[in-house]
Parts: sequence; C-alpha cells; structure tokens
Amino acid sequence: MTTLSFLDVGGRSIAYRSRPGDGPTLVFLPGYASDMEGTKALAFDAFAERRGLAMRRLDYSGTGSSGGRFEDGTLSAWLEEALAAVDQLTSGPLILIGSSMGGWLSLHLALLRSERVQALVGIAAAADFTNWGFADGVEAERAGLAPAFWQSGQQLLLLDKEIAIDCPVRLLHGDQDNEVPLEIAFRTLRALRSADVQLTVLKGGGHRLSEPHEIEAILRTVTALLEPTP
Repeated sequence: MTTLSFLDVGGRSIAYRSRPGDGPTLVFLPGYASDMEGTKALAFDAFAERRGLAMRRLDYSGTGSSGGRFEDGTLSAWLEEALAAVDQLTSGPLILIGSSMGGWLSLHLALLRSERVQALVGIAAAADFTNWGFADGVEAERAGLAPAFWQSGQQLLLLDKEIAIDCPVRLLHGDQDNEVPLEIAFRTLRALRSADVQLTVLKGGGHRLSEPHEIEAILRTVTALLEPTP
C-alpha cells in the first residue's frame, strides 16, 4: 500500500501517492473530475508493483484528496501541479500515462520535459477539448465547465500546429467514445512530430476504457514500451 502524501504547489495542497521502484517512473494523470483512485490508476499501480517499477499519481487541486474547490480549477493550474510533481517527486526517465484530459496535460508535460520523457501513453486523450467540445465560453458555462477553466484551455491548445514531441507515443481510443470523438485521436496522431506514433482503436470501447480487456490492452501497450528495442 502506498502512503498518501501532500505537496504544496502555489499554496495548494496536492495529494499524491508514490511507489518506489526502478525506472522509468510511471506517472499517471487522471481525467477531468477524476482522481488517482480510479480503476485505471489502480490497475497501473498494481502493474508497477508487479514489475518493480516506480510510479507517481496525483489528485489535481479540488479533486480527490487534494485541497481546494473543483470549480476554481483551471487547466494551467493543474498543469503546474503535474509539472511540480514530476520535478519534485521523480528523477530519471519517465513514461507519462494520461487519461482523457490527463492525455492533454501529458502532451504539455512531454513538451516541457522532453529530455526526461521516454514515452507517452494517451488513453482517450482529450487534447484541446475546450476548443472542439464547445462553440464558445458561454456554451461551455452552460454545460457546467467553469469559465476560468475554459479560458485557460484556450491558451493551451495544441492541435492547430505541430506538436514538437519526438518520443514514442501510444494512443488508445474506443470507437464508441461519445465524449472524445475518435477523430481527435487521429488529429493528435497527425499533429505529433514523432515518427513513432501508434493509434490503437478498441472496438466497442467507450470513453472510460476501464473494462478488464481494455485495461489489459493498455497494460500490454505499456509493457511493449518497457521492452528494449532490438
């Protein structure tokens, strides 16, 4: 069992769990309104334990065990928290694993710490969802998305230009995802500069991709990234 700990980031108390082990360190980034105790996060923690790998997972401010109010959260603040966790709680090479919004954050982390990120795995990655998910800020607010979050997301858009990431990237997406269209996965694939990008489409998969066979597919993907290149 990993111990619940806290990291101060700009006066915000950010909850995290650390599993010691060998590198590369797995870093799991949950989705919007999700936390580090979800099905996929726990599956990765068990995976790291079995393989003797180091792992870090966190709750963004306003979610899970972290302090703050969820409605005050912004993408930029949560990116700041994820970056602080990477910088202060890990060393050496990283494999970033981002679910939904966490996939968007993972892309930004890979840009900011390119020298350390060995690979990136996006699970139903929702890059730029403030842009394609809503016509404008008014529509976003009506849908329950905080205006400040929508505005910060608009400052962190990625899909309208080349994403200067060169490490291996693995994207997994369900063909029945009603929250993040499959087309977003294809747009992400095309925007990435890396020559080593693979998209796996899971037949019948929804947005969560938390069914046992779906989690197994994700874990196989990470396992392959850990194997040495022949």
